Amino acid sequence: MKPRSARWSLLFVLLLSAVISEVPGRAVRLSAAPAWKFGSGLPSTEFSRLIQDFSEPDGYFRSDNFTSNESSYLTVVNKLRELGVSGGAYIGVGPEQNFTYIAKIRPAIAFIVDIRRQAIIQHLLYKAIFHEAPTRAEFLSGLLSRPITDEKIRHTDSISDLIDYFAAATAPDDVFAHNLARVRKIIEQDFRFPLDKNDEARLGYVYSSFRRSGLAISYRFGNTNYGFYPPRYRSRPSGAPSGPNWPLYYGGFPTLGDLLLQTDPNGHLGNFLASDDDYKFVRHLQEKNRIIPVVGDFAGTKAFSSIGAYLTRNGYTVSAFYTSNVEQFLFQNGVYEAFVANVRKLPINGTSVFIRAVPRMGMLHPAYQPGQRTTTILEKMSVFLSDEDTQPYHTYWDMVTTHYIAADEK
Repeated sequence: MKPRSARWSLLFVLLLSAVISEVPGRAVRLSAAPAWKFGSGLPSTEFSRLIQDFSEPDGYFRSDNFTSNESSYLTVVNKLRELGVSGGAYIGVGPEQNFTYIAKIRPAIAFIVDIRRQAIIQHLLYKAIFHEAPTRAEFLSGLLSRPITDEKIRHTDSISDLIDYFAAATAPDDVFAHNLARVRKIIEQDFRFPLDKNDEARLGYVYSSFRRSGLAISYRFGNTNYGFYPPRYRSRPSGAPSGPNWPLYYGGFPTLGDLLLQTDPNGHLGNFLASDDDYKFVRHLQEKNRIIPVVGDFAGTKAFSSIGAYLTRNGYTVSAFYTSNVEQFLFQNGVYEAFVANVRKLPINGTSVFIRAVPRMGMLHPAYQPGQRTTTILEKMSVFLSDEDTQPYHTYWDMVTTHYIAADEK
């Protein structure tokens, strides 16, 4: 038998471990439960309050970001793991690409900040579909308004089978009408988020776009969408480079179907919908009301101040901040310094990183990988702020080519 003092010490350690496991933002792994069984969720009223209190007025951007347009988004996932980027708080911009980064980083909370209110309504649409979809097949069925008529597809492990099925499925008018009404009800009643007439119009526009285009939906800017077909039905024009990314050489944007089939540098599928475990983690975080969309300008005066104060007050540290190429426009608009000031308000540590996607700008980034339409890189947030203290970046190109961390090559 252990001495009394040893038994009391063991009891104290067990009690302390139980308390720590509930502290937000701390990556504590207990062998008796999955690593993502953290803490409690936020009440729906608090989720709604955070969106409304932190958000800024609706802003403008030149495109409909229905999906990511970054074919290189998975090239950094191994590097993130190598650098120990995990847990804590995640901040991102744009559409579904955030879910894949969230699945890989496994944060305790996430804020999605976008200048357009339509993007935030789209994330509430995603959340409502997660709410109703225990499986990946049901998620795609709800998102695309294509009902499942083959029960075997509901629990398939194969993303290729899911793509083949939904590429061929139809989206009946009555199914879409029912789904739209159901989604609106979930957002307003379950999430306690009020939708005004403009929000309802945005919701209908985004949801009908997914219904109409299906897996061929993409970032919409100009007429460069070549459409998506399952690989064995895809025809490659004469003279086009070989490989799955041939449309990107012609200026086309990757479609949702293309993004689902993208692989990491090791040739492994990496989208959050390609893995049941990744999907369940993101859905769990959604059900806990811990993925919070906010209308915000990266150079604005409210959203990032509010998020930074909230994270600091609740003991979170930013693990990753996915900025896409927003900083390019901040430089162009002469508001980059306001963004730097906002970054200074965020709680970070030595492993906190930016995730950036650099477009082709008349020249290729030094870390560019053949076959990609973008170059995804990392930078330590602490290094970024140190540079701004000593030798500030004067251009976007300076920023993305100084002290960047390149992705692993294939």
